Amino acid sequence: MPPAPLPASDKSAVRHLLVTIQSQPEHRSLVQQLLLELVDMVRLEPGCLYYHLFQQAEDPAAFVLAAAWFNDEAVAAHPTPSQSQLVERIRPLLATPMQVLPIRRVSENPA
Repeated sequence: MPPAPLPASDKSAVRHLLVTIQSQPEHRSLVQQLLLELVDMVRLEPGCLYYHLFQQAEDPAAFVLAAAWFNDEAVAAHPTPSQSQLVERIRPLLATPMQVLPIRRVSENPA
């Protein structure tokens, strides 16, 4: 069960990440399939607020994962061994290494 929504004053505790993934064009379908498996796994983690996979409109071999965890403790529990194994299967199919960008929300979330 996902945690209760955070009060606006607690937004600084939430940890957000953007991950860019560039597959080799010939492996795009397999990378997408494996990333969708990863999405399903990560969404079950305690403290995962969201975990979404996007595909760039102009480059179907380029993906972006947008993720958030409730707090530092939830991030520390990520990834699990099975998720790490899945990422290791993805790595040789990529054109470039995954780029992880930790971010923080500065705008308010309209409710």
